[in-house]
Amino acid sequence: MCGIAMVRLLKPLEYYKEKYGTAFYGVNKMYLLMEKQHNRGQDGAGFASIKFNVNPGSRYISRIRSNKQQPIQHIFKKINQRISETVEANPEKKDDVAWLEENTPFIGNLFLGHARYGTFGGNSIENVHPFLRQSNWRHKNLIVAGNFNMTNSKQLLDELIELGQHPKESTDTVTVMEKIGHFLDDQVESIYQDIKEDYTKKEASPVIAEKVDIVRILKRATRSFDGGYALAGLLGHGDAFVMRDPAGIRPAFYYKDDEVLVVASERPVIQTAFNLKMEKVKELEPGHAIIAKKNGKVSVEKILEPLEKKACSFERIYFSRGGDADIYQERKDLGVRVFPQIVDSIDGDIENTVFSYIPNTAETSYYGMCEAAEDFLNTQKTEKILAGGKNLSAKQVSDILAIRPRFEKLAIKDAKLRTFITSDDSRDDLVAHVYDVTYGVVKKDDNIVIIDDSIVRGTTLKKSIIKILDRTEPKKIVVVSSAPQIRYPDCYGIDMAKLGDFIAFRAAIELLKETGQYQVVTDVYNKCIKQRSTQDSGIKNYVKEIYKPFTPEQISAKISEMLKTSEINAEVQIIFQRIEGLHAACPNHKGDWYFTGDYPTDGGKRVVNEAFINFYEGNNRRAY
Repeated sequence: MCGIAMVRLLKPLEYYKEKYGTAFYGVNKMYLLMEKQHNRGQDGAGFASIKFNVNPGSRYISRIRSNKQQPIQHIFKKINQRISETVEANPEKKDDVAWLEENTPFIGNLFLGHARYGTFGGNSIENVHPFLRQSNWRHKNLIVAGNFNMTNSKQLLDELIELGQHPKESTDTVTVMEKIGHFLDDQVESIYQDIKEDYTKKEASPVIAEKVDIVRILKRATRSFDGGYALAGLLGHGDAFVMRDPAGIRPAFYYKDDEVLVVASERPVIQTAFNLKMEKVKELEPGHAIIAKKNGKVSVEKILEPLEKKACSFERIYFSRGGDADIYQERKDLGVRVFPQIVDSIDGDIENTVFSYIPNTAETSYYGMCEAAEDFLNTQKTEKILAGGKNLSAKQVSDILAIRPRFEKLAIKDAKLRTFITSDDSRDDLVAHVYDVTYGVVKKDDNIVIIDDSIVRGTTLKKSIIKILDRTEPKKIVVVSSAPQIRYPDCYGIDMAKLGDFIAFRAAIELLKETGQYQVVTDVYNKCIKQRSTQDSGIKNYVKEIYKPFTPEQISAKISEMLKTSEINAEVQIIFQRIEGLHAACPNHKGDWYFTGDYPTDGGKRVVNEAFINFYEGNNRRAY
């Protein structure tokens, strides 16, 4: 779920110095864009810039990467330090924009930034974007960063080997970069062969830059890509692109005026950094790329035929920043739409129920739940007043109107506790203390309703949250997930790769055992093995059969049973959003494969079956 940011300055640097008082306008905007996307990854950060107007022999590409604890702040501290050192050593040149452009690192015309959320590969500095493919030919230099996972990285690697290449790594980022780089090299060489009779090699360089056809390169490079992706690339001579996958799984937004082109993973980030109204920022359409040529021409081009749009709903549930106007309303609506199930679980007893949320990303859906609770209670009040009619005294009416839902902050998340103690028992004890509770607001025998954005493994609920809530001696603890049950791996973004990690999957397996249907597990395994040799287009998601014998309510009940330990005195019930509620709340983000198993690409279906094989055989590894 990485974050990308790209800025292309469309005016000479002197323009920004005169209008905004600084030649470092692009660097400053990139810092804002990246810092506002720190939620998208804290495993690493990188920044690259390209200068257009420097002489041969001068450095025209600058890149810096970090995997420190606060990587964005770390790289910009280094950038500012390098800029300051150059300016301080040459104070007479501080207002000479042409000199600054030639001699100061990181000042340029084109910028690319990345905040890394690690999925494939480790967290070493070598895995931090942007990646750089170097060449002495300016046109063949390629810088790539992206928010993506490819389900068919091995296939893409094999294709590169068939093309005669020897990639230095097998990570999907390197594979993607080398695939694009191969077709870039091929086109640059072809253009040169066509024009070499009319130009010297030096004269040919700007002609090649003008003739490079990024649309053709991307069409050839990406036709076998299977995954969710927003890919950004810079060419050494100054062309740039950002491309989105055909199903629109991963997000990308852009804004352009006569001064700047900017692209980022989230809309409010661009709004804030450039002080824009929401309607000014556009969404990049699935299968399309926004392309900026060195000459300043910007266009949006179709690269691959768009599929049915399956934009990731997890972006809306919790991953993206909640400052986006649409996301904020959608998260509130998730809280509203799950409320009817809450009412059933507490038998409509609003007066003796405390409503709360698990910090911090569930806060917005909590507001929606609160509004729904108030509406429900207002209906009850109206009915009481109407039923009492003229027999009610003024005090009785006042007493009815005075009844309010009880909204409290119960769970408190302490500073992240470091698991520096190596023993598993000690680590579990630390997990149990990640959250604390507000004492004195729950009466004995109250209900507690506490909402979270989603429930994946259930570990923190079982070892921490339910335990601390039980200390307040409630009658019942109702844990509400604003998302449906997570049943299947996500191979396009969030690295939820192992079926055995999911509490919903483990609950279904337990139910199969208890009901004498465990043979289904072996049958599904055999079907998955049998289709290993099948082409991706013919693969079925057989893991759906694990859940088929049971209703969502039965699986939720089993999860409730699994999360209540013997030391918990209160009744425990887990409630999940229904799929219908999710789609109603987030109508334009129908990507729900982790809930339904309906993968938008063929590679996703292969991944889920491979994940099941890993589970059955006891292989603790990713399926892609």
